[in-house]
Amino acid sequence: MNIAIDGPAGAGKSTIAKKVAKKMGYIYVDTGAMYRAMALFMIKQGIDPCDAPSIEEACKIADISIEYRDGEQVVLLNGENVNAYLRTEEVGNMASVTSVNAKVREKLVELQQKLAKTKDVVMDGRDIGTVVLPNAEVKVYLTASSLVRAQRRALELEAKGESADLSKIEADIIERDNRDMTRAISPLKQAEDATLIDSSYMTIDEVVEAILNLVK
Repeated sequence: MNIAIDGPAGAGKSTIAKKVAKKMGYIYVDTGAMYRAMALFMIKQGIDPCDAPSIEEACKIADISIEYRDGEQVVLLNGENVNAYLRTEEVGNMASVTSVNAKVREKLVELQQKLAKTKDVVMDGRDIGTVVLPNAEVKVYLTASSLVRAQRRALELEAKGESADLSKIEADIIERDNRDMTRAISPLKQAEDATLIDSSYMTIDEVVEAILNLVK
């Protein structure tokens, strides 16, 4: 059984996918974390996101793998657990830009498809239902308004003791949406056979239950 969850940044895909996977006893595959790991590697190497040849060279020497420890997904970049570094704004923005590179996508999609062929998985990202797992039994397009997503992000930052400019956060989200939806390779879009779920005014548990009902 493969469950594909797509949607824009800040829609809550990772949180929802993890909970659905736990409820079903499936493996959760956070594809965004894999792209972020590649982006982190490029940042560490000082690679310009506009430098395609350097990005393609990085693909050759960056080893990204997934392990499960006590039921938790651990992303390894060249053998190092990089979970703690993957959710920064810098890494997220770099991943959004560099993930359009065909070589980056080719390498990571191959790993994702290999996992899905042998395991029951819940996978979330931007192009799971359209490209990575086009034959997934359940497809969901999870979204929320840009303002709601910005408010959620602001609360996360404030909880960490960081300042949050709501208007700037929303502007960044809108810009990232546009970039993801208009890129030439695997743009963000709702698969024709996916169920649309707008979580703007739903609780996490309500969204999880809606997806579990689709599985049943």
